[in-house]
Amino acid sequence: MGKSDTKTETARLARPPKKTASAARPTRRPASAKAETPYHHGALREALLQAAERVLERDGLAGLTLRAVAREAGVSHAAPTHHFGDLTGLVSELAAIGFRQFNAAMASACDSATTPLSRALARPKAYVAYAQAHPGMYGLMFRTERLDYSRPSLHEAAESSFAGLANAIGAMRQEQISGDALTIEQGAAIARAWSMVHGFTMLLLDGRLEDILERLPAGTTAEQLLEAMLKSTVTGKLPA
Repeated sequence: MGKSDTKTETARLARPPKKTASAARPTRRPASAKAETPYHHGALREALLQAAERVLERDGLAGLTLRAVAREAGVSHAAPTHHFGDLTGLVSELAAIGFRQFNAAMASACDSATTPLSRALARPKAYVAYAQAHPGMYGLMFRTERLDYSRPSLHEAAESSFAGLANAIGAMRQEQISGDALTIEQGAAIARAWSMVHGFTMLLLDGRLEDILERLPAGTTAEQLLEAMLKSTVTGKLPA
């Protein structure tokens, strides 16, 4: 071997080995794979319910699907099924949250009232205000055919809501009302109050009160109209 051959061989051996294509390139996730949002253990269920509420208020009940909720939360499509079983399970747990929020809003309004009249008006006014602020959730709470009331969380929250209404009517009638056994007069009083406020709320959400409001003095609000209805109903029935 000549000197030139020796130099060539020495230079070849001194070079570092070339990296293969697989070693040179970092492993990449397939373009179709979506990055999933990491959640701490136990937080995913809450995140899914929050995502479901956002979808409900934005897209309505028709747009509330397991896939839509998973997409909104940034998790796999199987996650809602794992935590809630099916869509009925998910919307039932979501409605339970709605009832708890609903009940808390009415209780807070009653606690802030300082006179018998303001206390009598506080609950129904808070009822309507919650529905205006959360129309999707309010609509879901009363869609009985979509909900599973055998689920403990929903049953307890709905019963608490009814108990609050019964107690409010009992206070107005100055008597104790048991939610388990009602007289016909007590049942009629509860149904009358609920029908009026729920009916008013649905008319308001559907825009059906605009015709009346346009005929009232300029600046009259739906809340003022509700208050006038309530005052005519409770006048003379409040405790001294």
